[in-house]
Amino acid sequence: MAFYSQDDKADDYLFKIVLIGDSAVGKSNLLARFARNEFYPSSKSTIGVEFQTQKMDINGKEIKAQIWDTAGQERFRAVTSAYYRGAVGALLVYDISRRQTFDSIGKWLNELQTHSDMNVVTILVGNKSDLKDAREVPTAEGKVLAEAQGLFFMETSALDSSNVAAAFQTVVKEIYNILSRKVMMSQDLNKPGAPELGNGKTVVLQGYGNQEGNAGTKKGWCCSS
Repeated sequence: MAFYSQDDKADDYLFKIVLIGDSAVGKSNLLARFARNEFYPSSKSTIGVEFQTQKMDINGKEIKAQIWDTAGQERFRAVTSAYYRGAVGALLVYDISRRQTFDSIGKWLNELQTHSDMNVVTILVGNKSDLKDAREVPTAEGKVLAEAQGLFFMETSALDSSNVAAAFQTVVKEIYNILSRKVMMSQDLNKPGAPELGNGKTVVLQGYGNQEGNAGTKKGWCCSS
């Protein structure tokens, strides 16, 4: 979901982003740290779906990221699948101290591709990087998987806030860049009905760019704490 605003600020955008991954990998705390700079050591599992809107500034444009925190438990899959629709960005999160959450990445990628309406800018996030002594998934292994799937990659810690903002910003910036290039290409070709920045039209990213094909450009974003 990538919308232009029709209000007084013609440069507003709204991007829908989903947080996905197994239960207890820290999705809710990543959102809490990014949106409110808060952390809940004893946070409970998300029930169904929650979302929060966070404003960001990209190249002088005000971007509103509508971030959806989805439940990781299997029993909520039927409830949350509908919320993939319209998503243009995703943070696919695993816990570096729990190998099984990393082994589930393929399942989550398949679910994202099945239920999303368009190509989704995705970053693979190895969360809880502060648990160095309990690490079960090496940083290099996360990078290799991300490169193979054409994803951005980053390790984060919601506890100490390492790379949390950077992970969200990476996704939002890439969505904005794709959108800008798509608009510019349409305008250059003088296509009938070509969207213009700030004209209130919905812009669909479907079919623009292939994440696997763009893997080479994404490698430069890989980082860890």
